[in-house]
Amino acid sequence: MLYWALVFLVIAIIAGVLGFAGVAAAAAGIAKILFYIFLIIFLVTLIMGLSRRGRTGV
Repeated sequence: MLYWALVFLVIAIIAGVLGFAGVAAAAAGIAKILFYIFLIIFLVTLIMGLSRRGRTGV
């Protein structure tokens, strides 16, 4: 998912340089949403992994 966020970020940068403001804004918005989803999933799995590691005998 982080890969796709970076892909849309690159598309936004290229579109911005070429002057396609609408495409750049849309791609940047998609990249931002995908990055936040990735961040939330990463934090949830990190918390789950830390809580699972603390248990013994399970």
